[in-house]
Amino acid sequence: MTPPSGFTAGTAAPPTGQGGAAPRAAAVKAPDPGEERRRARRSRRYRWDIKYSPYAFVAPFFVFFAAFGLFPLLYTGWASLHRVELTDPTHMEWAGWHNYSRLWDDEFFWNALQNTFTIGVISTVPQLLMALGLAHLLNYKLRGSMFFRVAILTPYATSVAAATLVFVLLFGRDYGMINWALGLVGIDNIDWQNGTWTSQLAVSTIVIWRWTGYNALIYLAAMQAVPNDLYESAALDGASRWQQFVHVTIPSLRPTILFTVVVSTIGATQLFGEPLLFNGAAGATGGPDHQYQTLGLYLYEQGWVNLHLGRSSAIAWTMFLILLLIAAVNAIVARRLRKSQ
Repeated sequence: MTPPSGFTAGTAAPPTGQGGAAPRAAAVKAPDPGEERRRARRSRRYRWDIKYSPYAFVAPFFVFFAAFGLFPLLYTGWASLHRVELTDPTHMEWAGWHNYSRLWDDEFFWNALQNTFTIGVISTVPQLLMALGLAHLLNYKLRGSMFFRVAILTPYATSVAAATLVFVLLFGRDYGMINWALGLVGIDNIDWQNGTWTSQLAVSTIVIWRWTGYNALIYLAAMQAVPNDLYESAALDGASRWQQFVHVTIPSLRPTILFTVVVSTIGATQLFGEPLLFNGAAGATGGPDHQYQTLGLYLYEQGWVNLHLGRSSAIAWTMFLILLLIAAVNAIVARRLRKSQ
């Protein structure tokens, strides 16, 4: 059987359109090598951006930390092992552990350490108790609560120098308002700046005034995170507001309270501005008898008054080791609290 005329074996007749003409085959465009290279570069830049951009964003912090944090730390550690004066810091004479062993027999160092501990306790305990009470009051729905929250933070935003100078006027022996108020109840004028306990109490008052509002806002934020279901359950069981505060609020704030205790202890260890400005005539000595000289003041006296840079560096590293000890105690207590919960 022969195929029809015009038909070739092994091939199919192309389909015809409405007009009877066969469509043209679509031409396949060859890939452009330049476009492929541009796509590859864009893909590579995207991968690099995802991988390295976070490091670029945090790099300025590490640069400034290395310049103003790590380098001074290492330099003071090296200087603490030498006899070096502030007038010629490039001339160092190896002393080993002499600067540290000297502190062991230095009565002024132990006096400063004792004063730091005393002022720290007098200022930290009332400060945190008052902050806890203020936070509890602000946790209620008060009219104008935002105003009170901003108001209690105002002392924290006040300059240390300005606040201390105001308190110097308040604690004046012959003209201070506090002695005037005490005189109304028959108490004679108190020499706040020259007494031991009175001067430490006055310096602690400045610290309490500046930091109570700051800690109160921290406690307030933690209180607002306590679930209301706990208070409702306690109220159904007949618990009063005070019982709810003791048995619900305080246990829920244990991690926050521990945090504020550690931060306040670190701040008390580094206390410097308030005692320095409390008696301008005494300067870094902390009173005529060193009665309120803290470790920060003693460091400043040795390094910038007596110009013994090596000794002051040893004091700085001793303070650093004390802070590490405080951090270790904090870690142990926090671990035990987590286990108890």
